[in-house]
Amino acid sequence: MKAMKVQDIRKLSVEEMKAKISDSREELMKLRFQQVTGQLTDPSRLRILGRDIARLETILRESLRTETKGAA
Repeated sequence: MKAMKVQDIRKLSVEEMKAKISDSREELMKLRFQQVTGQLTDPSRLRILGRDIARLETILRESLRTETKGAA
């Protein structure tokens, strides 16, 4: 699976971003368990998923800041 692109993330709503973060964190946890048990087939997926989560959280934070700035 490829990394999410910033343009695609920016198209998502705040709720969709939160859902994606939650799903990605759950998948990352499962991959870490697979790594510990020696069943992980694609170790690069850990890094890609971690970066996706960071990207999602950064853009979510940006969008929340612009919403509050625009409301004030």
